[in-house]
Amino acid sequence: MAVNKSKRKGNVKNIRSHALNSTKKRQNVNLQVYTYEDGTKARLSVKEIRTLNKEKKAA
Repeated sequence: MAVNKSKRKGNVKNIRSHALNSTKKRQNVNLQVYTYEDGTKARLSVKEIRTLNKEKKAA
């Protein structure tokens, strides 16, 4: 089972209609299951996974 490792939280924003009514909407973080090289699984955001892949590629 994957463990939540991400500390990121979603955004809360207002949706505005033409009549300028505001309704709260929540944007959730794009969480995906990522498998580390040692076989452990974690739930990370896509932004964090891209950063890990970038650092792995540079090394």
